[in-house]
Amino acid sequence: MTRSGTRRTRVKICGLTRVADVTAAGELGADAVGLVFYEHSPRAVGIEQAAQLLAALPPFVASVGLFVNAEVSFVRRVLAAIPLHMLQFHGKEPPEYCASFQRPWLKAVRMRPGTDLALVAQRYSGAAALLLDTFDSKVAGGSGRVFDWELIPAFLAGRIILAGGLSAENVADAVRRVRPYAVDVSGGVESVKGVKDRRKMAAFIERVRDGDESQ
Repeated sequence: MTRSGTRRTRVKICGLTRVADVTAAGELGADAVGLVFYEHSPRAVGIEQAAQLLAALPPFVASVGLFVNAEVSFVRRVLAAIPLHMLQFHGKEPPEYCASFQRPWLKAVRMRPGTDLALVAQRYSGAAALLLDTFDSKVAGGSGRVFDWELIPAFLAGRIILAGGLSAENVADAVRRVRPYAVDVSGGVESVKGVKDRRKMAAFIERVRDGDESQ
């Protein structure tokens, strides 16, 4: 809870590729970090690199592995080598696939007008949360663009991790308006793709807390 008694919005910083950024995220108060196991992403990491990153992860900070339509054997190989706390699926994975790895999991939803989020939530009822990102026909996620938050039904807010174009400039407003369980940021705290900026991460987390306090 925050000082004013409102629920604290959790913060996930995704797409980390450097040990220094993992360390900084933990020091600054991030609740989770995301590692991208998708070779087409500019923020992709290999298994050996990911193991080095997670060795630097402070206690009580969750590790999340992001996959996009990955072969079951690949996900299992990653899990055998790296102690991920949670999985995040960004492709067209069915619920049965997502639940087959004996880990808590998130399902990303690419939001656009006409998306029936209540129906998606019903289909993926086994997910720990739904991560809402902006639809882009060219990329599976990380477009850096904001979608219309009015598409999110208020009754689902507690199951939502809000992503899509968030930065220190807009995240306080996002927290106030959507009241999600958590927010997820990648490009909004970078100097270049895959390289996080400590000052931007600090400002982002501070603005999330500002949003909490104003609820």
